Amino acid sequence: MGNANTTPPGGHAAVYDALMWPFERAALGAWRRRLAAHARGRVLEVGAGTGSQLRWYPAGAAVTALEPDPGMAARARRAAARAAAPVTVVEGVAERLPFAAASFDAVFASFSFCTVADPAAALGELRRVLTPGGRLLMLEHVHLSWQPGRRLQSWAAPAWAAVAGGCRLDRDTGRFVREAGFLVLRERPHVFGWIVELEASSPVGLQRPPVSG
Repeated sequence: MGNANTTPPGGHAAVYDALMWPFERAALGAWRRRLAAHARGRVLEVGAGTGSQLRWYPAGAAVTALEPDPGMAARARRAAARAAAPVTVVEGVAERLPFAAASFDAVFASFSFCTVADPAAALGELRRVLTPGGRLLMLEHVHLSWQPGRRLQSWAAPAWAAVAGGCRLDRDTGRFVREAGFLVLRERPHVFGWIVELEASSPVGLQRPPVSG
């Protein structure tokens, strides 16, 4: 990936799409579609990227897609125009969501929590904007549970983050979801446990996020 002086606007987003296309065709698209079937009502997608997920939402959903990168967001808007569900693309970050409490019935995150700067803060925000009992749907790569894979991920994580836009190989997202107070309903592992489909429920009752630290 080039720097700001050599990469045209949106160029890295186009490269990302080209690199990911074979994986989308092979497996990722099917996993996305299966999770999206549980996204009903008002849906927030966090880290929409170039909009790979948008085609899979059912027509009855109303989707708000949040993406911090302007180049990615521009491509997501083009994907939104072809989606079955109405989609609004908004630029912003997961740690400071510009939405009122209990604004959404479901939140979807796909390969975005590996780059979130503060996962605990982001999950606290997701709790805040979800209705009680609302669904958290995630497709994420995670820290492996077995050795030596887990150790190798930890060893490679700093170098990988430096060349992959801050992506962390050793992000234990499932644990963070539980620590944030969500009730995990289903987990489906893929690729020897490296990628996980996760469905969780927002706690019913007081919506104040747990205090961390």
